[in-house]
Amino acid sequence: MLDSLKSGSKAVGVKQSVKAIEGGRVKTVYIAKDADEKVVSNIKELCKMKSIEVIYVDNMKMLGKACGIDVGAAVACLVK
Repeated sequence: MLDSLKSGSKAVGVKQSVKAIEGGRVKTVYIAKDADEKVVSNIKELCKMKSIEVIYVDNMKMLGKACGIDVGAAVACLVK
């Protein structure tokens, strides 16, 4: 499931993800289940409006690792 984040083109973090979603370049959005709802609520709304698939990941540490970074990530996107 997360293998595509390791090799594919991606946007990591809320700001980069919002830019990519608004730019219409996103295939799939990954959201960590333990991310603060205040942080990810805007992303969830954008995904719903633009009919983008959302996949929930167990935790921020796992999502960050899948993206190849040493810190946790609340949100990451697979970019077209």
